[in-house]
Amino acid sequence: MQKYAMSNFRRLSAVILTIGLVAIGAILAARPGHGLAPNQTVKLAPHRAVYEMKLGDSRANSNVSGIVGRMVFELSGTPCEGYTVNMRLVTRVTDRSGKALMSDLRSSTWEEGDGEKFRFNSSQYLNQKLSELASGSAKRAGQGKKVDVQLQKPKSLKLALPTDVMFPAQHARAILAAALNGRTTLEADLYEGSEKGEKVHATTAFIGRLKPPGPDKDLKDVKNAEILDKLKSWPVSVGYYEKENSEEATPSYEVAYRYYANGVSRRLVIDYGDFSIHGSLQSLELLEETNCER
Repeated sequence: MQKYAMSNFRRLSAVILTIGLVAIGAILAARPGHGLAPNQTVKLAPHRAVYEMKLGDSRANSNVSGIVGRMVFELSGTPCEGYTVNMRLVTRVTDRSGKALMSDLRSSTWEEGDGEKFRFNSSQYLNQKLSELASGSAKRAGQGKKVDVQLQKPKSLKLALPTDVMFPAQHARAILAAALNGRTTLEADLYEGSEKGEKVHATTAFIGRLKPPGPDKDLKDVKNAEILDKLKSWPVSVGYYEKENSEEATPSYEVAYRYYANGVSRRLVIDYGDFSIHGSLQSLELLEETNCER
C-alpha cells in the first residue's frame, strides 16, 4: 500500500504544481510579444484557494477504494519580482483492505517573470514521517543553448535539458495564449521539478470551446467566487507522456480543469487510468495586488 501510494502521490504532486502554475501564465500571457491579439488582455488576481479532493472513479485494477483531502493553493507576485506559488495537499488514501495512509505534500516554487529562471522545493510526509525531499533550480544558459539544472535534494546533481523545454509558467502562458487565439491543441516538453527533479514530460493540451461570462448552475456557491461569473473560461485537458514513449496514444496521466481568465481553476479531474481524483473549489480569497514598475 505505501509503495503504491508513494508512486501515485509523486505523480499527483507534479499534476498539482502544473494546475497551480497555470495561474502564473495568465499574467505572463497578457504581456506584449507573447502571441496575443492587441485587444486580448488578461488580469490575474493574486489569490488563495482551497479545494476539496476526493476519489472519482476506481477501476477494477486499482487498489484504491477511497481518497479524501484538501489542497490549499496560494499565488503571489508580479512580472518584476517573479511569481511564487505555495501549495499544501493533505490526503487520506484507503486501499481495498481498509488500510489507510496519510500523505502531506508541501511545495513552493518561484519563476522569474521572463521565464529565464525557476526554483522549486517540495517535501512529502507519509503518516507524519518525512519520505521525500526535492529542491533545485534551473536557468537558461542563453539563446539557443541548453537549460542548466542544479539539484540540491535528494542529491546533488547537474542536468542539461533541451533548449525548447518549458518551465511551468511558460507552459501555462502558451496554453492561455493558444486559448485566446482560438487554438485547440498545444504540444510541449515540460520541466517542473517533479519526481526528484529529474523528470521531463511530453505534454499535449486540448483546449475546449470558450465559455462566455455568466453563472454556472452546475457549480456550487463559494464565497468570493462570484467574480468568476464575470470572466470567460475554457475547459482544458493536458495529457502527460513519458518522454521516451511520447508517441504512445495513452498518457501516463491526464489532468482536466475549468480555467478562468484570472488564473483560478475549478472542477479539477486528475485521471491516472486506474483511478481518478476530483477537486472542487471550497473557498476563494483574493489577495492584495502589488504594483509593478518596469
